[in-house]
Amino acid sequence: MTVTAQRFTLEEYLHYDDGTDTLYELVNGELVSMALGTGQHGAIPKLLVGVFDTESSRLGREWTALQGVVGVQSPRGDRWDTVRIPDVVVITKEEWRNLQNSEAVIRMNELPPLLVVEVVSESTKNIDYRAKRAEYCVLNIPEYWIVDPLQGKITVFTLCDGWYDEVVFTDRDRVISPTFPELNLTVNQILPGEI
Repeated sequence: MTVTAQRFTLEEYLHYDDGTDTLYELVNGELVSMALGTGQHGAIPKLLVGVFDTESSRLGREWTALQGVVGVQSPRGDRWDTVRIPDVVVITKEEWRNLQNSEAVIRMNELPPLLVVEVVSESTKNIDYRAKRAEYCVLNIPEYWIVDPLQGKITVFTLCDGWYDEVVFTDRDRVISPTFPELNLTVNQILPGEI
């Protein structure tokens, strides 16, 4: 749902406050409110943040997973800015420290996240599968997951020669992640939000 026809620059978006707790993405200069998801929509990212943080520690990586608090500036649009807020991002701890005293938006000229996850809802499925896939690819985000409880599947996109190769996992399939190659997690463990 588009909130207003007024167009915003990135700087105006970063300083925008309408006095509510509404979270907005910026899409081609327009504010787009992010609807409150179902309990399952919140449980899946929470589970993945815990799993990714545990796996990062186990592998000795200085990475952190964050749920819905980091924006990613996108190249979408002509002269107006776009900022997406993925359900989960995995970034280096150094990048997270660098965002502590500014708006938590990874700019296009900065190192991209290592991995982003979007959880599909009825209102976001076209955006997650089409628009965000193209935007995240152009940003050189190495790995993008679409967790789709509506269709009971997880699609993992891996950047290869400037475009995403995709692998679809369902049911008891172990999700294969290049970022977390030893991850031992099935689709059925992720979708109901239980490990």
